[in-house]
Amino acid sequence: MPHLNALQQELRQLAAERDVVILAHNYQRPDVQDAADFTGDSLELSRIAAADPHQVILFCGVHFMAETAYILAPQKTVLMPDKRAGCPMADMVTVHGLRALKAQHPDAVVVAYVNTSADIKAETDVCCTSANAVQIVERFPKDQKIIFVPDRNLGDYVARQTGREETMILWQGWCHVHDDFRAAEIEELRAAEPGAVLMAHPESRREVLDIADIVTSTSGMLRYPAGNAATTFIVATETGLLYRLGTLYPDKKFIPASRRAVCPNMKLTTLEKCIATLGDEWDDVLDHEVSVGEHVRVKALQAVERMIE
Repeated sequence: MPHLNALQQELRQLAAERDVVILAHNYQRPDVQDAADFTGDSLELSRIAAADPHQVILFCGVHFMAETAYILAPQKTVLMPDKRAGCPMADMVTVHGLRALKAQHPDAVVVAYVNTSADIKAETDVCCTSANAVQIVERFPKDQKIIFVPDRNLGDYVARQTGREETMILWQGWCHVHDDFRAAEIEELRAAEPGAVLMAHPESRREVLDIADIVTSTSGMLRYPAGNAATTFIVATETGLLYRLGTLYPDKKFIPASRRAVCPNMKLTTLEKCIATLGDEWDDVLDHEVSVGEHVRVKALQAVERMIE
């Protein structure tokens, strides 16, 4: 663990006193990442949450991630430093809308990106991550109709990778951070950095994925430079990941594909809010607690467990 400043030490002390494990997503602020017990992508952290012995989870991420942790570990208390931290893409798919689409395509199965609410997961046959979406879809027969929610860019990538452009029905949602990347802007960066390797997240547009050297999840991006001789990488994902990349590979250079690639929801979590949650506001913990109704949780759990299987 890196050298901790006074605020980070205060947070660690409170966590120890309260039997709390601190989980931080890869897109969190660097000082929050450094104070956490674990950093990772959403599913990685949820699986850690389920296995970890602590009774309280402080989830530094966005709302659907905290819900997923609760789905997997309902016996624990799951807290968010700021419950306003949501995911605009997850909000683009509604239960009413998904049920209507299922009614139009009764022979279709639903594959939901893990970046969805518990209510949507409960309407789903199987979940997927950006890392395993292709493998999940390939488990179905080639002629199986698949409704893919909510990310049209990831869905388009999966459809092309699996040869299912005709059978996949894509919900028209998107992540504004990844959808904003443009091939022309990236090509300008490449011209200024000859030999730079482009790593692109599959939530990006087709025009970006088509020029990428590697299309992979955030966890894949964290592994990829280890086996690549390049010294410079252009990173098409949220800028928070560049901090971890720089920490893991101090001898390599990482350039954001766009300096605008910042998720304001991820940045709502601060050290001060974390400290307040475990300190002054501990008695008002309901203001920070995330849970899921048992009927929805059990149905959502089935979709998550099918993915893990």
